Amino acid sequence: MRKTAVVTGASSGIGAATARRLAAEGFNVVLAARRRDRMEALAKEIADEVPGAGKVAVVVLDVTDQESVDALAAGLAECHVLVNNAGGAIGLEPVAAADPADWQAMYDTNVLGLLRVSKALLPKLIASGAGHVVNITSLAAHANYEGGAGYNAAKHAAYAVNEVMRLELVAEPVRVTEIAPGLVKTEEFSLVRFRGDTSKAEKPYEGVPEPLVADDVADCVAWAVTRPAHVNIDRIDVQPRVQAAPHRLHRV
Repeated sequence: MRKTAVVTGASSGIGAATARRLAAEGFNVVLAARRRDRMEALAKEIADEVPGAGKVAVVVLDVTDQESVDALAAGLAECHVLVNNAGGAIGLEPVAAADPADWQAMYDTNVLGLLRVSKALLPKLIASGAGHVVNITSLAAHANYEGGAGYNAAKHAAYAVNEVMRLELVAEPVRVTEIAPGLVKTEEFSLVRFRGDTSKAEKPYEGVPEPLVADDVADCVAWAVTRPAHVNIDRIDVQPRVQAAPHRLHRV
């Protein structure tokens, strides 16, 4: 029997790569994000190009909207794996110049979004008899850097939620894993952070010979969720070889 995996933020980047990889691993995949057109294109790509892929469903989801999250849960017959990937960073301003609205938006997606979706799907994850919650955080959840206070705060909170969930669910058949990537070059993360300024968005990657790509993170997700049901991978920190910390990169 194929298991069902729900991936939030599945319209691009790490979410899309994770959906492709889980389909290749034999899961039925539910793509959940705001942009239907991109998800429909991804669903077609998976159906056409991924050998042995199961069913792929598309659900328009806004993790900041409780009604949207409730509709996702109501439409699912079952859920074995939840990948909480929706989130992101906005701005790189110091605390003295920070816009509280940016911090609110980051908290609402990275933390409250994780809460809303996890809470809504936990009954189905428990009922599956072998559920798994995978929370995509960041090295920013564990190491602070100048200009990152808002994102650091949101991802630190997501890390805390992840740890508490594991404690609270220890008697339930649900595993909880955190995956904390370092520098990952995707088509949108940096562009969103710098409000569409393409020149600024490229700066973090300049001179970095081989940053991570979305498939590298998807590989970590796939490995964690395909371990035997009694094995919990608590946390995976993954970064390019040339990165030693969020603020320490070798550039050429």
